[in-house]
This record gives sequence, structure tokens and C-alpha cells, in this order.
Amino acid sequence: MTRVAAVDCGTNSIRLLVADADPATGELTDLDRRMTIVRLGQGVDRTGRLAPEALERTFAACREYAEVIKEHGAERLRFVATSASRDAENRDDFVRGVLDILGVEPEVISGDQEAEFSFTGATRELAGRDHLDRPYLVVDIGGGSTEFVVGDDQVRAARSVDVGCVRMTERHLVREGAVTDPPTAEQVRAMRADIEAALDLAEETVPLREARTLVGLAGSVTTVSAIAQELPAYDSAAIHHSRVSRDRVREITDWLLRSTHAERAAVPSMHPGRVDVIAAGALVLLSIMERTGAEEVVVSEHDILDGIAWSVA
Repeated sequence: MTRVAAVDCGTNSIRLLVADADPATGELTDLDRRMTIVRLGQGVDRTGRLAPEALERTFAACREYAEVIKEHGAERLRFVATSASRDAENRDDFVRGVLDILGVEPEVISGDQEAEFSFTGATRELAGRDHLDRPYLVVDIGGGSTEFVVGDDQVRAARSVDVGCVRMTERHLVREGAVTDPPTAEQVRAMRADIEAALDLAEETVPLREARTLVGLAGSVTTVSAIAQELPAYDSAAIHHSRVSRDRVREITDWLLRSTHAERAAVPSMHPGRVDVIAAGALVLLSIMERTGAEEVVVSEHDILDGIAWSVA
């Protein structure tokens, strides 16, 4: 048994997992799993740089995580940074800050590496579930990018494309510095066209339509599941391995795209940091389901973070 810590720093959120890993049994026992919305990718698509206030929010979360890691006595730590810090001109500021706080250098991984970690984290525990047909298509809808991975026990093909809930919101739904409330039909059409073009790119590499089971990861997907179940609060246990039909995803997406900020914020399972970006994330999920013909999505709370932890163990 090895006690490990994994940090996944994405475009919208930063997450920590401290767990005991037993490679012999394939079990990962959570000791602490937490998420903080830091919006590191704020404005990156427009400016090409990480904003000072976004860096400070991220460093504040890192200081909190350093205390948790120390308290649990994790033997190894791996810090992986994804889309926003991969794209930014001033990513050296980010690297230095993380190194000072946590004592490790963040690894700015490629989209392909990101995809492989996501696949491992999401599917390792599905192996014994014979009611789920293979191959799997694992879809990780992040803030700045979406990863597509097809595989059985191993990854067969993977592709990362630059559509995510934050990037799509900032690119299509922001006018005069604020998110349109609600978006216009023209804005939604433009966003949908952008997503479809990204799916065309993904399909050049990944046989999306060959998959028999669609597995959806990350906050946009888990929030859609929470809404579908009408949960009174966000409940990881109820969300993990839940299934949401394509018709229900369409219904939720249509409502999110018609709703106001206040209406979305009133959803009891909605994290405040997702209120402005959830409509774009849901539209990405719906577009994928329509493209692949998937009748339902299997929702997983285990994702790239678990894959990073296994890589350390």
C-alpha cells in the first residue's frame, strides 16, 4: 500500500486526491478528495496569458492543499497541469509559484497524456462490470479542452480538442465583459458550430462511433447528472456511475441555454463557479451524444485525478 497525493490543475478548477493505492488489488482508497474553482484559464483564450488574480486564486488553493497533504503524510505527490497552463505565455510564473508552495514542479502534460490518465481513472474499476459493453469512449469535458479516448483494457486512440465549458463560454457567450443572460439563438448556433468542428477533428483520430459505452467525466457531466436526478445537494455517491439518457441531457441543455444566471444559481446541486459555464458544458456533452448515437452516458466521478494517483503509485 502506498499513500499518494495527486493534484489536477485545469482551466476551471484545481483538485486534490490523497489516497492509499494497492496495485495488487487495484483498489484506490480515498482519504481526502476536494475541488476548488479557481478559473485559472480566465481570459487565456483572448490574451494568451494567465491573469494575476487567477494565479493568486490558484496559489491560495495550493497553500490549502499543502496542509492537507502534510496532515495525511502522503509519500509521493504528482501535480499535473492541463489546458490553460499549456497555452499561456507566462506559464513560468505558474510553475515557480507551485514549486515554492508544494515543492514539486507542475507537469504541463500533453493532451494525449491527459487523455490516457482520464481513461485509466475512469475505467479501471469498470472492468468487472459485465453489463457495460466495450470498447469504452471516455469523454473528459474540461474548462479549456475536451479529451476523447477509445479503448478496452488499453487506450486504442485519443485526441484532445480545444472546446471546453470556459473556452466556449468566453468565446461565444460573453458580450461587453459579461455572460449573455440568457444567450441568443445566434450565439448558441455559433457555439454549436464550433463544437461540431472540434468533433470533426476528434473523429480524424478517434473512432467515436465504434464505442459501445460512453463514459462522461468532469464537472459539466456530473452537474448534468445531479440536475437529472433533482438532487437536493451535490452528492458524489449518487452521481458516480449514474446513467443519464440522451433525451434527458437534451432537455437539461435546452433549459440551461434558456435560463438566466439567477435560475441556474438556484439549482441546489450547482457549484457557484459553474453557474456561468454549465450551459456550454452541457451543449458539448449533448453534441457528443448526438454525434456518436449514444443513448445514455455513464457518469464517473473518477477521472484524470485517479489516473494521476495510479501513475504515482
